[in-house]
Amino acid sequence: MNNNSPNVFQVNIPQFQSWLTIVAICLLLGSLGLGWIVKSALIVIGLLILTPVVGFLGFFWWLRRSIVQAQCPVCSYPLQGINGSEIQCSNCGEVLKIDRGQLLRDTPPDTIDVVAVEVMKD
Repeated sequence: MNNNSPNVFQVNIPQFQSWLTIVAICLLLGSLGLGWIVKSALIVIGLLILTPVVGFLGFFWWLRRSIVQAQCPVCSYPLQGINGSEIQCSNCGEVLKIDRGQLLRDTPPDTIDVVAVEVMKD
């Protein structure tokens, strides 16, 4: 070590200098009566951070309410889908409509859907 040089503590971090510059500009604007510019910028930055978080949580809330898990009414195969959409059973190929949390057969108009019941005679 060179004993002839003075002991100087140097901070050479570029990020630290840029933060100091931002703080100095904010203090200068505040002292000039332009603090509303700083507050507006902080509000915009806060909204830029908060909006994706609220959107992400809102999407998962909607997804939990909209996904339906039920069995196919034709073959009893477990299926899932989004409420209000149409899906095709991957087991039997039947086109199903998801309505109010239930899987329903998507039949053409004027078609009567009958469920057969076995009756035992004595």
